[in-house]
Amino acid sequence: MTTPRTRRRTTGIAIAIALGAVAAAALVGVSPANASGKTSTGGDYAVTVNGTTTNPAVGKDFKLKDVAVSGTIAVRGKHNGFDIRIADLGVYDYTLTGAPDTQRMVTKPTVVFASKVPSLTAAQLAGTKLSSLEVRDDTLVAIFGTGAGKFKIQAKDGAQGGVFQMETEFAQPVTFTHTLGAGLFYFTNPYTGKINFGDGVAAVSSGSDAHQMLLGKDSPQVATKTSQTATTTTWTVQPGGRMGGVLGEDAVELSQGATNCTSDCQAQNQVHGSLPVPPDPVDPQPLRVTTR
Repeated sequence: MTTPRTRRRTTGIAIAIALGAVAAAALVGVSPANASGKTSTGGDYAVTVNGTTTNPAVGKDFKLKDVAVSGTIAVRGKHNGFDIRIADLGVYDYTLTGAPDTQRMVTKPTVVFASKVPSLTAAQLAGTKLSSLEVRDDTLVAIFGTGAGKFKIQAKDGAQGGVFQMETEFAQPVTFTHTLGAGLFYFTNPYTGKINFGDGVAAVSSGSDAHQMLLGKDSPQVATKTSQTATTTTWTVQPGGRMGGVLGEDAVELSQGATNCTSDCQAQNQVHGSLPVPPDPVDPQPLRVTTR
């Protein structure tokens, strides 16, 4: 049995992805599922829709409803940022910025996921529109309506924790393909036996380059992994299920797996409080064989 390590709190991420930085604070509304509920402070999202960038003031909402959207929706925060491509409702270039913060896991902009793409049919994508969008401080909820159902993306501007998830509301299962960014890989955590991803760079405890080890995991709900390589995973997500992303200590805590919840899972399945956290893996190596 592993001994819980000292909880480190290191943060930092300065985003240089074309939208200007943001500053400020407060989690409101629905947030993605996470194990400890502890994420960075000072997150602040700005969003670009149809060429117009909006960054609501601290404590204020920005809302859109029933908007036709073309191209991409760009989401940029202090700690992370990403693009949503309307053509396939995929998320591209999910990036940790490396801004100064006690929980940061990188010290420069780092693409964690090159893409997270649902395999939707032409019928499922027909008539795609932005049914609703809400941005408030460090949280974003976007719901897309199509001719066959709904698709929801939720995000939190934190350096780690439960910071991202995609939910499907279609009649049929949907396949998701996750592709890691350059330099990242999936590996088996020797302390938990579970699959994590990261870049293998050890933590730095002090100084201007201080950061935690980059560790993450795919977080499924009512979903089955169908394939895995060192850099990609595919998942079959049932109607009402979701694919989340968890970073940092929450990704390695000795917790139980997700339940088969299909309603408000991000709230009902949080573990409030802290769980044992094993040591960082030493020199993790990319997976060499397909693993379930």
